[in-house]
Amino acid sequence: MSLVKLKTALGLGLPNLIRVFAYQLGIKTGLNKVKSITSEVKQGDFFAPYIGSTVNIQCNTQWSDTHTYFGIERANEALPNWHQSCLNGELAPAAKPWYLIGDFNNQLGDIKGVWEASRFDWVVSFAQHVATGDATAFNKLNSWLIDWIDKNPTYNGVNWKCGQEASIRVMHLALAALILKQTHNTTPALLSFIKAHLKRISPTIMYAVAQDNNHGTSEAVALYIGGSWLAQNGDAEGIKWQKQGLKWLENRAQKLIEEDGSFSQYSVTYHRVMLDTYSLAEVWRQKHELPLFTKRLYAKLKVATNWLFYFTNPKTGDAPNLGANDGARLIPLTGTDYRDFRPSVQLASVVFNNKVAYDLSGDFNIPLNWLELSIPEQSIAGKAPKDFINGGYTYLACTNAVLYFNYPMFKFRPSQCDALHIDFWLNGQNIFRDGGTFSYNAGQKYIDYYGGVKSHNTVEFDSHEQMPRLSRFLLGDWLKTSTKKALAVSNEYQTVTAGYKDRFGCEHIRTIKLQPNVLIIQDIINGFKHQAILRFRLAPADWQLVGDSVVSELCTINFSADINIKRIELTTGYESRYYYQESEIPVLEIEVNKPGILTTEVKF
Repeated sequence: MSLVKLKTALGLGLPNLIRVFAYQLGIKTGLNKVKSITSEVKQGDFFAPYIGSTVNIQCNTQWSDTHTYFGIERANEALPNWHQSCLNGELAPAAKPWYLIGDFNNQLGDIKGVWEASRFDWVVSFAQHVATGDATAFNKLNSWLIDWIDKNPTYNGVNWKCGQEASIRVMHLALAALILKQTHNTTPALLSFIKAHLKRISPTIMYAVAQDNNHGTSEAVALYIGGSWLAQNGDAEGIKWQKQGLKWLENRAQKLIEEDGSFSQYSVTYHRVMLDTYSLAEVWRQKHELPLFTKRLYAKLKVATNWLFYFTNPKTGDAPNLGANDGARLIPLTGTDYRDFRPSVQLASVVFNNKVAYDLSGDFNIPLNWLELSIPEQSIAGKAPKDFINGGYTYLACTNAVLYFNYPMFKFRPSQCDALHIDFWLNGQNIFRDGGTFSYNAGQKYIDYYGGVKSHNTVEFDSHEQMPRLSRFLLGDWLKTSTKKALAVSNEYQTVTAGYKDRFGCEHIRTIKLQPNVLIIQDIINGFKHQAILRFRLAPADWQLVGDSVVSELCTINFSADINIKRIELTTGYESRYYYQESEIPVLEIEVNKPGILTTEVKF
């Protein structure tokens, strides 16, 4: 295992390892100035009375009479307890300096349950209601912020622990200030609050950068927005944070967004987080007439927008549950469902492509109205079959069917054992589906199950994972695609092939052929010792096993092989479409004991 760890460390990159080591050493020794910073938040209201024209735009009401956490209504108390987990009710430390609080507390459980209320989604919602003439919302907005400061003095408690969490607060406060037209005449209390956050984010951004994920993009954008905000209100110190943020938001996009638009985290949800972050940065830049970003950055953000457009269902807004899903959603200007990705796609399409992705009749247009963006006349072209070869995804589609196929092309650390996974959709319904994530700290069995091969529509060899789990967020022996045939498209069919060989010599080569009304999946498997199990995780429906077929009102699935099939069985599995929520789903398992070719035919 030591060799595996060494290879994995090298895969993470020497510069990133140095950044993490320097961060940890700096915190331990006190050399990092984040341990010595002080900042006083001035007293008074954070937002002044709204004096703009009353607007008539639909508000996000998810915080009007209830508390919505991770996309689910969970509570309705008047004021959150900022240190209580919305997941299990446990209390987090409130008085300790943030750097003395451990990352994972067994009693507290998942720390995200505490952080959720402190992401300030409610700030945006209350600001919207203020702009529509709701006087009670203005009082709530200020009183909740005052209470938060009182219960979370600067740099003490778990809500100051993470630079990204601080960054999300900055972005949502900025969004509220845009809504209330108070970015140029900001109150002293709010400016001091923003400054306190930037002092916390800036000294540790190198740790965020070392993660090669959305932490770096979020913190860069928060520094850029917050720094320019301070500078435009007369605080010259803001300029250094603006420059620091600008440097890293450019750098992160260049490194983490592939030429085909894929993002480093191999996750649809995290792709949305990244794209929303950059969309807000561009809106902020436009509203304050700041210099344009580089052409290279805009080029990357255009292809990143196109990627999410491809992965989003235009009728429902849903998307494959690929990769890690931590329940994050930024820019909460609309009360659409958490799993509706269209608001993000539409916003990014307008600001980066000067085109609309969808028509103008849905709630996914509400953010455009709140941000007072002009509506382009042009629309994005439709989707053709496409191979995202940098990220390792293929998109196939016919009249009523869509298929997503992912194969290992890891330049960055993978988070789940999902090589050769298929996500298959019929008439907007997810037939073959990914398990999701559930939680980052609900117990090892959840991490192993949801991050493992059992939660994906692929083959499991000899009861081992495709890649060994080295820690909560790190897999080793990253797979490589050893077999790849280019996407072929004709009038009759679309087909693609990819395969890998794991550390034990187990090999899986999958060929997918999509035709009108039929999908054919051929799996060539060999190199295993005892057993191979092919799984298809199915949409909830009345599935019936009839011989070598599984039948429902959705479709019929037929199986055959050039070897003896030991077992075909409908079992029960689990999925998590929303963070910390899980439900049962039917799972079809086909078990064999010898190498061979398995053929799956889906008729629809």
